[in-house]
Amino acid sequence: MKRAVIVGAGIAGLAAALRLGQDGWRALVVERAPTRRGSGYLVNLLGPGYGAAERLGLLPALSAHDVGLFTTVLVHADGRPKFTVPSAIAEATIGKRAISVFRGDLESTLYEAVRDRVEIRFGVTVESIDQDTDGVRVVLSDGTTEHADLLVGADGVHSATRTAVLGSGFRVDLPYVVGAFPLDHPVAGVPRSSATTFIGPGRTAAVVNLGPHRSAAFFTYRCADPAAELRRGPVGALGATFGDLGAGVPDALRHLREDSARAYFDAVSQVVVPRWSSGRVVLLGDAAWCVTLFAGHGAALALAGADHLGAALRRHADDIPSALAEWESRLRPEAAKRQALARRGMLQYAPPSQFHVWMNDLTIRAITLPGIRGLVRRGIERANR
Repeated sequence: MKRAVIVGAGIAGLAAALRLGQDGWRALVVERAPTRRGSGYLVNLLGPGYGAAERLGLLPALSAHDVGLFTTVLVHADGRPKFTVPSAIAEATIGKRAISVFRGDLESTLYEAVRDRVEIRFGVTVESIDQDTDGVRVVLSDGTTEHADLLVGADGVHSATRTAVLGSGFRVDLPYVVGAFPLDHPVAGVPRSSATTFIGPGRTAAVVNLGPHRSAAFFTYRCADPAAELRRGPVGALGATFGDLGAGVPDALRHLREDSARAYFDAVSQVVVPRWSSGRVVLLGDAAWCVTLFAGHGAALALAGADHLGAALRRHADDIPSALAEWESRLRPEAAKRQALARRGMLQYAPPSQFHVWMNDLTIRAITLPGIRGLVRRGIERANR
């Protein structure tokens, strides 16, 4: 039985453990964090991501967490509505083979799928990695040494595995910060089964109200020094940047002040490396190709990457380096495309000027027109094939 050590218990790592386990691999997952993490923002699984979730057997469980489609109201800074985008527009543009869940629910679903099949150790890091043509030797911080056929570095944008194997300098830091956190109770100023979104020069705030334990807030903004913003923490930084807004934002920020422990708050970066593997060590997910949330396909690409990795390893049997090379050659064009889309997406999430805000509004209004709606749907279908 082949053995794999997987670094990181996020979406990519757990999906890899699930996929490899389905092919008879024995996997050990190690995670730096002391416990599982939850919350996060909404993610859409469509195209290759939906197909991967289907092949991995996740759809029945994920359907219980599917938030479905909801109305979005674009608002002015003071909360006055600009215009409404009905839920039918989303259905027409993304198609039937799609599911929307909170990131934490996706991770929980993956965890439940693998918890009885693989060993997971929390609060453990990798101390050293040595490999030869026959395998990988991994020394862990809990004092154990593991010997494996494959090491999967799925430890995110700040990947220590990537640094250990390929060196540093592959993270491209962008002048943006993102924050997201769950709302246990609906907030004032946002109608039930809807979201309000403010998009202004350099910033976006969205509050989703889908009922108790199914609501969340999302913020992103452009800044000169993301590191300084992170030092302020989510309460101080988000409060200072979005405290002037209405339409649910004041209540959401109050929730944040009362419970900031579950907030996701980080700088925005992409990862661009010349290769995703070295010998028997492979990078997966954000550790290899972080596309950023501006692309909207990070979770889907992580699932698809894990699924395709398992398929390549099965095709090549004992030739792991050849499997990794084939896997990368097939997946890299898609990752590069999503990274390019993310760079363009920054103009939507953090428009550089009021002019760009107006242009975004015109684009969104146009999508609500029946003829344009069909063109957008067909374009999305082509992009996700």
